[in-house]
Amino acid sequence: MPDWKPRDTTRARALRREATPAERALWVFLSRKAAGAKFSRQMPIGPFFADFLCRELLLVVELDGHSHDAAPERDARRDLWMAAQGYTVLRFTNAEVLGNAEGVVSAIRAEIARLRGLKGRADP
Repeated sequence: MPDWKPRDTTRARALRREATPAERALWVFLSRKAAGAKFSRQMPIGPFFADFLCRELLLVVELDGHSHDAAPERDARRDLWMAAQGYTVLRFTNAEVLGNAEGVVSAIRAEIARLRGLKGRADP
C-alpha cells in the first residue's frame, strides 16, 4: 500500500494570505478564467507548493521574485521533479507580471492551447 500523506493545507492558506503583489495581480486574471482554464493557487504538489496550478492540464505557473535569484539550482531541481511527475512549469518574474500582466496571461493562454492540443491528440 502506498504511503499517503495529508496535504499541508495550513501552509497553503498562509501562502495565499501572504501573496506577493505580483501573485495578487496575476490571480485577478486566473481566478476569472481569463486565461481559458481553471487555476488554483498555492497548491501542494508533492513536497512543493505551486503558485498557480491548472489540474486539468497539469500546468504550473510560478512567479519568481528576488528570493529565486539566490538559489536558481533549487528551482531547477523543483522543475525537474515536477516534469518527472508530468507537470509543465511556466516561470515568470514578478516584474514581468507587474509590468505586463496581459503579456503573461497571453503566454499562459498559448501554453493552455498547446497542452489542450496535445491532450486532444492523445485521446482516442
